[in-house]
Amino acid sequence: MKKGKLILIVGLPGSGKGTLVAYARDQFPQIVFPISWTTRPIRPGEAEGANYHFATDEEFMRSVESGEFLEWVTIDGGHRYGTRKNEILPALEAGKFVMREIEVLGARAIMSLMPREDIVIICINPDSWEDLSKRMLSRAPMSAVELEERRKRYEREAPFKKEADFVIDNTYGELDKAKEQLSAVLRKVLA
Repeated sequence: MKKGKLILIVGLPGSGKGTLVAYARDQFPQIVFPISWTTRPIRPGEAEGANYHFATDEEFMRSVESGEFLEWVTIDGGHRYGTRKNEILPALEAGKFVMREIEVLGARAIMSLMPREDIVIICINPDSWEDLSKRMLSRAPMSAVELEERRKRYEREAPFKKEADFVIDNTYGELDKAKEQLSAVLRKVLA
């Protein structure tokens, strides 16, 4: 049986990763969509087990220590995010395509653990820091200090798109174009 591929949807917070992954979930039911774990607080409109599995820091670190995560990172003011092995590896071994919405640090962690030919990286590229910051602030309030940390992270992580197999430009106000680009890329990957 042919081994599956892990499709990583990579981008900065506010780049539109989640919106595009939700679109892909509706359009491509043959793809497996595991749910990430996080220690960050639940936001309005989110539900346990739908958007994330929410855990305390202690619960999360117990899972890390027992080797349950394929990758995990600490970002955005100390919040932890991770992907459990049991939600990805069995599906890949069964020949399925698995899609993960992930940050750059998480993508790099997975790239160091898995053969590159088993991974497809799709980078979601926002149009500018100004528009990205507007998107982030519209989702949840943050302090000036946190916003500045995000700007620095944007500058560090934006060059990652050069490492991607595909780049989707998600220009502010042109989400339909980004969805069309993603559909075209996924049809190519799944063929």
